Amino acid sequence: MANNAEHGKIRCTQWAAMLMAVVGLGLFVPRADAVRLKDMATFSGVRTNQLVGYGLVVGLSGTGDGSGTEFTIQSMVNMLEKMGVRVDKDDLSVDNVAAVMVTAKMPVSARPGAKLDVVVSSVGDASSLYGGVLLMTPLKGIDGKVYALAQGSLVLGGYSAEGQAAQATKNVTTVGQIPGGATVERGTPFAFNEQDSLLIHLNDRDFSTAEQVVQSLNRSLGGDYARAEDIATIRLQIPQRFKNNLVPLMASLENIQCTPDTRAKVVIDERSGTVVLGSNVTLSRVAVTHGNLNVVIKENANVSQPNAFSQGQTVVTPDTQLQTREQTNRLVLVEGANIQELVNGLNAIGATPRDIMSILRTLKAAGALHADLESI
Repeated sequence: MANNAEHGKIRCTQWAAMLMAVVGLGLFVPRADAVRLKDMATFSGVRTNQLVGYGLVVGLSGTGDGSGTEFTIQSMVNMLEKMGVRVDKDDLSVDNVAAVMVTAKMPVSARPGAKLDVVVSSVGDASSLYGGVLLMTPLKGIDGKVYALAQGSLVLGGYSAEGQAAQATKNVTTVGQIPGGATVERGTPFAFNEQDSLLIHLNDRDFSTAEQVVQSLNRSLGGDYARAEDIATIRLQIPQRFKNNLVPLMASLENIQCTPDTRAKVVIDERSGTVVLGSNVTLSRVAVTHGNLNVVIKENANVSQPNAFSQGQTVVTPDTQLQTREQTNRLVLVEGANIQELVNGLNAIGATPRDIMSILRTLKAAGALHADLESI
């Protein structure tokens, strides 16, 4: 009996320990709306640089630039002359050649020998780049220096086929990609570890979010190292223990979780009929009614035929029928202290997405909608 009692106490103790462990884990579970710092901000020294170059794509099956594209012909002449081949541009055909712009994004951490993906876009009147090969193209930065060289076979996400009476096209055939098609030849002159301070740029401009991030950074580092310079910029002084070794510091900071706070906003997309309301959107107590006015116009053409052997003429007389119909909706009292109440109020009116756009604009004009209204 004593052994059974002892085993029972051990089981109770184990269950209690497991329960405390579960409760303890629950205390450290991040909030559902918490966001990591690296998902809501960018850091100075961690960016990409835009590269661009002009090149030629060869090997096309008659879908290249036409003979009227003068710059493609001149580019071919210049390239061949550099290779020791003298040609007359009047005798040169460019049906299988296309002039293109080549773009790439080079991270600041890229070093000579690294590979970059490139995008190739036609600048002439080529109908398709399918099956083409990009010749060696220097890619330059904003300072005019060459940072990478691109070359390789294009990969297209579409096709184009045509005959004398029909044509079929899928996606865009004048833009292609070359995965890993560029090789970095020059790195950017920037030493990441030699920075004395870091700038953190918030994606959403908000004072409350900036102050929250500052407090989280200082609490994590154990001192007053961070301060907000404006609504979206935070300057972080590098602690002495992380000087010349910023990677461990960045690995710890980018996983700090904060809850971003943004202004109340309503975004309307007229083209697709999409309405997005932010969680902070509120509505003052207001009475709303909304009804549609439909006007239907129907045109008929009646033919008036004269009697036989008469001197009359056949004429066409128009017959227009006009109908109007207006909905008689009731006046509804709408108030929204939160997003759910606002949605319920709009649904009570029976409004479609197009109707909601008009209602929201009218509510904003009346001063009852407390949010920024943006149309895209």
